[in-house]
Amino acid sequence: MRTLQTSALPYANGPLHLGHLAGAYLPADIHARYLRLLGQEVLWVCGSDEHGAAITLRAKKEGISPQAIIDKYHALNKGSFEALGISFDYYHRTSAPLHHATSQDFFLKLLAAGDQFEVRSTEQYYDPAFAQFLADRYIQGTCPNCGSDKAFGDQCENCGKDLSPTDLIDPVSTLSGAKPELRETKHWFFRLDAHAEWLKPWIQEGLLDGKQVHDPRAWKKHVIGQCLSWLDGGLHARSITRDLDWGIQVPLEGAEGKVLYVWFDAPIGYISSTKQWAAENNTDWERWWKGEDSRLIHFIGKDNIVFHCIVFPAMLKAHGEYNLPENVPANQFLNFEGDKFSKSRGWGIELQEYLDAFQDFPNHQDALRWALIRNLPEQQDADFTWDGFTDYHDKDLADKLGNFINRVTVLTHKYFAGEVPALPASATSTVLATLATSVDKIGQDIAAFRFKDAATAFVELATYGNGYLQDAAPWTLYKDNPTDPAIAETLHNCAQIAAALALTATPFIPFSAERLRATLNQAPAQNGDWQLALTALAAGAPLLAAGHTLGEAGVLFPKIIDRQDQSRNAIIQRQRDKLAAILASKPAIPAGSPAAEATAPAERAAPKPEISFDDFLKLDLRTATILTAAPVPKSNKLLQLTIDLGSEQRSVVSGIAQHFSPEEVIGRHVTVVTNLAPRKMAGVLSEAMILMAEDGSGKLTFVSPPAGFGNGWTVR
Repeated sequence: MRTLQTSALPYANGPLHLGHLAGAYLPADIHARYLRLLGQEVLWVCGSDEHGAAITLRAKKEGISPQAIIDKYHALNKGSFEALGISFDYYHRTSAPLHHATSQDFFLKLLAAGDQFEVRSTEQYYDPAFAQFLADRYIQGTCPNCGSDKAFGDQCENCGKDLSPTDLIDPVSTLSGAKPELRETKHWFFRLDAHAEWLKPWIQEGLLDGKQVHDPRAWKKHVIGQCLSWLDGGLHARSITRDLDWGIQVPLEGAEGKVLYVWFDAPIGYISSTKQWAAENNTDWERWWKGEDSRLIHFIGKDNIVFHCIVFPAMLKAHGEYNLPENVPANQFLNFEGDKFSKSRGWGIELQEYLDAFQDFPNHQDALRWALIRNLPEQQDADFTWDGFTDYHDKDLADKLGNFINRVTVLTHKYFAGEVPALPASATSTVLATLATSVDKIGQDIAAFRFKDAATAFVELATYGNGYLQDAAPWTLYKDNPTDPAIAETLHNCAQIAAALALTATPFIPFSAERLRATLNQAPAQNGDWQLALTALAAGAPLLAAGHTLGEAGVLFPKIIDRQDQSRNAIIQRQRDKLAAILASKPAIPAGSPAAEATAPAERAAPKPEISFDDFLKLDLRTATILTAAPVPKSNKLLQLTIDLGSEQRSVVSGIAQHFSPEEVIGRHVTVVTNLAPRKMAGVLSEAMILMAEDGSGKLTFVSPPAGFGNGWTVR
């Protein structure tokens, strides 16, 4: 089985930040590196998304052409990826002629089918001052869902709700700042609604044309939940063209000034990237996309779930020749020090900014990779902090991994002139069997997209090595009897543990893995080495043979918190100082202003009458996760939710629709009352109640357990 994996194409309108990295790129890199180490065929494609209004708006802001913008940020982001060891097999561009031709051919193939498109005359906003129809990002206004006055015509970035330009309250043109007028224009629409019948069983059950094509149990719950919410809400034809002068021209007569919408052409970029790679490597691209022995995996963030699980699969099936994705392991969002990344506020750190600021920090690429891996937002939003960065580096990499490798190397040089000793005939340890289980566990977790679990298993292996060495204490044995065979057994086994660590580190921290292997006098890991190690361990064979000479010991991971050397901590402190300055520079709110009144302490509700402790104990409060969410028909206040209680799922009706969109709540961790008598609300059965907090202005927020807490646990 060969694997074609893709990562969401980053917009070439700005630099990448750490949230992007944790979403679609670092997990995919771990996965691709692991498959290569297994000796499997894998092709990982990505590239710059270089069309759409976001590009032209950025060009206008910087006062240069769209072509100059995409050239600038394509080069910047490609270089940043390479510097961090993100190992794409091909990184393409959607401005490339091959991509334009591929997208236009795809459009014409669907058009020729006769039932996939419809042409509509619609009213669209137009700016007379610029004689231009306004695509989504050229319009800004107030979000009807959350009230933010910074919403765009396609999405509110504050609450995440998908919008149409006409949904906005008080819209204005971002070109002139004036209120736009509605004018009639013609566009092509993809009949997404025609695909609803097969999409639901394909997503929910893994069935396509009566065949089992994927295992839905292997998909993340929030991915399936968001898809089902969309499907249950009803699919509609989606416009796939825009009135713009930047993009891929619609290849039809009478379509002058029309381009393919970026969300039609962008995923086709995966296909054109594969084509370009194949052309440059003199091989066949179609076997990756159309072969029965090939599987397709999309790595994305949760904001792209619908496009990769509903829209693009429908496009592929409508075309009729392509494989559909076997899995879409979308991650949730990564926040930064308790808040969203914000370029305008300077809150967060961009990838290239990190690489520049930390260039004098030892292992700076892997220090970042490791901190992100240990805190990936796999099932829920996560938060990157500099304290966490420090802890993961010092406790995992320095204290456990680096310390163990260094001690083993030093002791082997001291007692055996640096050569791995032979295992004595009297040896009875089960270290190799333990290693076989551990290496396999790490790999199985990676294969199942449980990257945090894999990293935890890796740390547990390092912990096991340290514990084994400490318990055996060969230095004590040497004092009593320098020829004690237990010394040779201990260091032989420790060499095997060290070799297993150096190998399994490769997908996570590839730069450091090479240094670990060099310390053990091993060449960098090659394709197939993981499988060779599994085979050897299963047969009871060592990873480092007796007589193998180790390299020289050294400090592999200098600690950040170091009394003798504050230089590494000083680099991080500069980042903390920058954030403190941002917080300190927030303007004061004038007394008596609407903002001051909004933030003034509100009068709290009066306390309710006392109840007995026994009455309180009657409540069964438990943790849960929201799996699906959909509006309740004929109600503008209610959402119907499906919650996961660990041992069961339940339906809940909650009056939060005016505060949260369905997409916002999927994946949220909540606290629920589970033993209320079921009741119907608006004709829908509710089997529990979600606890919410409400402030003086009426704003609601979930009462949520901390990140990583499981479902179904009691709250008391």
